[in-house]
Amino acid sequence: MKRFEQIRDLIASLEDDFSKFYDKGNSAAGTRVRKGMQELKNLSQEIRVEVQDIKNKG
Repeated sequence: MKRFEQIRDLIASLEDDFSKFYDKGNSAAGTRVRKGMQELKNLSQEIRVEVQDIKNKG
């Protein structure tokens, strides 16, 4: 469940930047959104591998 909390916290931390980028056109916020989404992608991949490993052991 720790991984799920990490994803939830990451998404919550990006909320302001999403608003700044999409609603106000702030390009620096867009860069932060892209960086955060890359972190989310990497974290998601780590979770996928972990889940698969646990499934294969059980």
